[in-house]
Parts: sequence; C-alpha cells; structure tokens
Amino acid sequence: MRQCSKGADFRERLMMMDNNANVLKTGTSTLGITFKGGVVVGADHRATMGHFIANKSVQKLFQIGNNLALTTARLVGHAQSLSRTLTAEVALFELRRQQPMTVKGAATLTANILSGRPHWVQLLIVGVDADGGHVYSIDSAGGSIPDVYCATGSGSPYMYGVLEDGFKTDMTETEALKLAARALHASGQRDAASGNGMDLAVITKKDGFVLQTEDQVSKLLS
Repeated sequence: MRQCSKGADFRERLMMMDNNANVLKTGTSTLGITFKGGVVVGADHRATMGHFIANKSVQKLFQIGNNLALTTARLVGHAQSLSRTLTAEVALFELRRQQPMTVKGAATLTANILSGRPHWVQLLIVGVDADGGHVYSIDSAGGSIPDVYCATGSGSPYMYGVLEDGFKTDMTETEALKLAARALHASGQRDAASGNGMDLAVITKKDGFVLQTEDQVSKLLS
C-alpha cells in the first residue's frame, strides 16, 4: 500500500509539472559526440516560455568534474539544482576516493537522483575516463542510455540529421568540434526554441574540460 501511495504521489507531481511545462520549459538543443581520445559537448543559449523568448544567454552546459560535464533541457530551476548537486557529489567522491569518478558512475549517480524524486529534465552526462569518451542520455525518470553520440531537446530532430550524416568512428577532435557546431547551428536555424549562439567544450584525459571561446566557435562555423 505504501508503495502504491508513493507511486501515485510521484505520478501526480509529474502531471502537475506537465501542465505547467508550456510556461516553464526552456526549449533547447544539446549534444555530445565521442571522438578518438575524448568527447565534445555543446548546448545553445535560448530559453523560452511558451512562444516567448525569455532569455538569450541561459547556461545549459555545466562542468561537474575535471573529466565530466552535464547538459540540461526543460525546466531551468530543476536543471540548475541538479548541476549543483552533481558537482558537489562528484567533488566529494573524488575527495574520498582520491580518483576521478567514471562517466558511467556519474550517469548512475544522476539516474539514482532522478528515480528518487521527479525532475522535469532531459540530461546528457558526458566525459572521459580510463575507457575513453562516453555519452549518456538520461530521462526524467532516471533511464540511462549510453551511445557514441546523442542530441536532446526540442532541436534534437534537426541535429540528428546532421549527426547521422557526419559522424564516423574514431573522428579527430577538430572533426567532432566542427560536426557539433554544424549540428547546433542547424537546430538554431530551424527550431524556434533553440538558438542565440552556443557553448562548446572538449573533454580529454590529458587536458580535462576545455570550454571553447566565441572566436573558436565562430571559426568552426566559417
């Protein structure tokens, strides 16, 4: 009986968030792409409320560890809360264990948090560990799926067309960066809830998380 009660409460809260989704959701285009030696991760800057562009410089790409990053779609408040929680949990793990958290470990941690309480989010956990670069897509209920590349958010259909055409195994860092920039640019051109520029970062075992400058992003699109 207690389990049924909890399940009903969980569903009720999800329905309440669903009813408000058209007001509170961010829209979004985010992606992660593995390449030989690392991973590229990116997100656009636009936040919407229904058909209104509420903000043109929202952060949707977060560094949560030297070798780990998070991208977020949907509710801004839930996304920001999760980024703070994950950053603290990863730092605590590394302090206790004296070693980096694996990408799979970070994805499992995130999935466990989401399965414990509802968050109206769609996430990517990306990073590099001893086994190479990894991309995990995680839904609002805690479902976790690994892939060699992934796109999320309202702009994902447009990005997948670019990614499926251009992705190849063992891409170079430059090839992956150009593909990511091209995919995010395409979503910004076609999806009304995405755009206003992008954040792009590279994660490698050697250099960790490196955010690209605006000039570097512009050159990728030229």
